[in-house]
Amino acid sequence: MPQKDGKEAGEIGSMPEEVTGQPRRIVLKQLSWRNTFASLRHRNFRLFFGGQLISLIGTWMQNTAQGWLVYELTGSKILLGVVAAVGSTPMMLLSIWGGSVADRHSKRRIILCTQFSMMVLAFLFSSLVWSGRIRPWQILILAALGGCALAFDMPARQAFMVEMTSREDLVNAISLNSSIVNGARVVGPSVAGLLMAKVGIAMCFFLNGLSFLAVIASLRLMRLPRFTPPRRTVSNWAHAAEGFSYVWHHRRMRTLLILFAVVGVFGWSYSVLMPAFARDVLKVGQARYGVLLGANGLGALLGALTVATIGSHVNRRVLVLGGLWFFSAMLLLLAWVSNYYVALVVLALAGWGMLLFFSTTNTLLQTSASDEMRGRVMGIWTLVFGGTTPFGGLEAGMVSHYLGVRWAVTIGALICAVAALVVWLIVRQRPTQEAPS
Repeated sequence: MPQKDGKEAGEIGSMPEEVTGQPRRIVLKQLSWRNTFASLRHRNFRLFFGGQLISLIGTWMQNTAQGWLVYELTGSKILLGVVAAVGSTPMMLLSIWGGSVADRHSKRRIILCTQFSMMVLAFLFSSLVWSGRIRPWQILILAALGGCALAFDMPARQAFMVEMTSREDLVNAISLNSSIVNGARVVGPSVAGLLMAKVGIAMCFFLNGLSFLAVIASLRLMRLPRFTPPRRTVSNWAHAAEGFSYVWHHRRMRTLLILFAVVGVFGWSYSVLMPAFARDVLKVGQARYGVLLGANGLGALLGALTVATIGSHVNRRVLVLGGLWFFSAMLLLLAWVSNYYVALVVLALAGWGMLLFFSTTNTLLQTSASDEMRGRVMGIWTLVFGGTTPFGGLEAGMVSHYLGVRWAVTIGALICAVAALVVWLIVRQRPTQEAPS
């Protein structure tokens, strides 16, 4: 086959080594911004894209308002971490079961049930805030119930991507899904900040409840083949446990999930401290706090679109480890910033680096998993994501309580950078060590 700069669609070519040092072969395409939105050619994914974007704007409005409400009610940095931990603990306990359920039942039906449950919780939250009777213990209970719903929602939603698109467009769909989440992070916190300043916190929770109607409608409108349950040969728990064995014997997945766990504890936790950082370090109010989170989301959105565009053409090791190092560097800078406008820029850049790491890691896990195991693999991913968040929230809350917000962010950034360095040193040696004699 004649070579034409390695860019013609359909040409087979070798890609650089992955994070684990293993070469792979894929179908190459012309690098173009038109490829950024390739998965939107699928009707089902277009419906999902629109519904999720509306719903997630509401979700980020609620997340922004919830953090501010907790800090306003208590003034406790530790409680900010406790609320995050309580909301994530059910994901740690139930996500393996959630992944098993996703492999055995209709993913669309699972997502419909979880989205409806979270809509009810949002309306209940808004009514408590409007009544003026909201208390910290009620916030903790509602956060825990939301975490239970997410334990089933996240594995099913991630594994549902291939059913809405195709294996060819799976990488693009995963990256665009990250762009939905982070596009909502741009709009949601900014709108929440304005609403909190103008009409009160309760409206953020109420509008979040309404936003779930969009994703529920989009799921109902999808045209999918009739779901055929797989033949059951083992018990529910044995079925779930197969996922652990599968991941443990798959070196790429094992390496990525360990690194992801470290970042989950020490990296993502900076977001838990943002209300305290905004009020105590930058000395800003609700509206500017929302803009801070929006800037972080804007950078993350651009990071997700970057992966959607070049993810199949660039060394994935660069995207994973380079993105994590860049994210860590921006967190270090953020920790010692005092100017609000500089903080906006740094948070945007941190969001960009974070999504290079996050989206590429998610893509590698899904494309490495077989179709019959994808739900359980994403259940373990949810377990790591949800399981590390409680520890990260508590770690960040405790360190900031005793050493201050700046040192909490600094320590987390340094640990993430060192973890990326350790992985890089390990995977550099693997091709030599495992080369046949």
